[in-house]
Amino acid sequence: MNKMPLLNALREFVNKETISLHVPGHKNGKHTYIKDLELPSILSYDVTELNGLDDLHYPSEAISEAQNILAKVYNAEESFFLVNGSTVGNLAAILALCSENEEVFVQRNCHKSIFHGLLLAGAKPIFLPLDIDEELGQPLGINIEQSLEVIKDYPNAKAMILTNPNYYGMSQSLGNIIEFAHSMGIPTIVDEAHGAHFIIGAPFPEDALSMGADIVIQSAHKTLPAMTMGSYLHIKSNLVRKEKIKEMLRMLQSSSPSYPIMASLDYARNFVETFSSSKVIDLKKKIEQFIEEVKDLAGLNIVTTDHLNYKQDLLKLIVKSEKGHTGKQLQDLFETEGIYTELSDWGHVLFILPLDEKYDFSGLISRIKKAIDDIDFIENKVPKLTVPNFSSTVSYSYSGLKKKRKMVKDLADSVGDISAENIVPYPPGVPILLKGELITTKHVDYIHDIHQYGMTIHNLIENKNLQIEVLI
Repeated sequence: MNKMPLLNALREFVNKETISLHVPGHKNGKHTYIKDLELPSILSYDVTELNGLDDLHYPSEAISEAQNILAKVYNAEESFFLVNGSTVGNLAAILALCSENEEVFVQRNCHKSIFHGLLLAGAKPIFLPLDIDEELGQPLGINIEQSLEVIKDYPNAKAMILTNPNYYGMSQSLGNIIEFAHSMGIPTIVDEAHGAHFIIGAPFPEDALSMGADIVIQSAHKTLPAMTMGSYLHIKSNLVRKEKIKEMLRMLQSSSPSYPIMASLDYARNFVETFSSSKVIDLKKKIEQFIEEVKDLAGLNIVTTDHLNYKQDLLKLIVKSEKGHTGKQLQDLFETEGIYTELSDWGHVLFILPLDEKYDFSGLISRIKKAIDDIDFIENKVPKLTVPNFSSTVSYSYSGLKKKRKMVKDLADSVGDISAENIVPYPPGVPILLKGELITTKHVDYIHDIHQYGMTIHNLIENKNLQIEVLI
């Protein structure tokens, strides 16, 4: 018997009548416009570097033309298709700008791929202070005023790495801090994974290139109708060597890039370029009406930040149970009705809504209502979590960490030790603990709490007791 477990699992999932409130942006192929991609015949697009089809690593024909149009749409000097996700863009940018033991400013709530890039480079991260949302129990972005003071103390830093928006869609203005870094000759990399659609303009937040960023990486597949792993990298700078970026991309990306992914990236660019103001108006009206209908449902609460310096992305909706459920329990309730969401954390569920003005929200509302109708209050409600210190320091340069040995300890006994791995709730992929970071009581308590509430945590060892690797 031929066993095809992955193929069979995908077939089984596809045969369900599910609703996608998660990435990718093509919504499991059900986006209104997705028929233009000719997905049923996608294998006919799965070719190689044939005459007339160009070469991603040395483009001179169709791919070159497509990337030039991409750069024009996003107001970049040069833009690149990425077929290995935003991860490869983050790695390439870091390795192009940073070397061993060099200081780099880093937003502490960056994606794990940023820290992997710093580890590969052997750089020394200097963490920038964060704004914390106590209701959400998550960091939002950098505290601009405090971060400016930190930057002044490290005039030899080689780069500043920021994330905007955060995973929950909260975006801040970065123009002033990028301009200050530029005055010191420091280029800025922005991981804008969740903001490829910001180029549309209001009511969406401002895009990072418009705020002066030198290198911007976007996951086109998260909110645009591109295939998973399809991403963009944009450069607009006189502080970075573009040829070095190209060299890193050639080294890190597959030598056999996927033409279906590249085709979907070309399509996604055309889609966002032609997303007219009338479509934006229609989409905004539909989402606002959907939000009002959610607010009218008993048992759900919509969570927003009260920080004045942040703007919420229209496509991101954070909901919380009013009946005491954890995020995971609420997510499970939705899945019983075929609603698959982007993530659950200790107390919330994140919806990523479609960038599609033709989308009919009525079916979604009826399923949400069915999922939460008649559920009982939970006696022991989820308390608010105390967020650990996300602005601590790594005890060594990442180059020095390579020389250390590891041992396994019970998590409860690890306070005062140095973490040997990034401890990462996934999603969203933001490390609670970094490799090389001092483990505190707050870290241990937070890890125990979110594990208790059902979150998946990478590099946490789940034996009889929760365990962690430490450096010795």
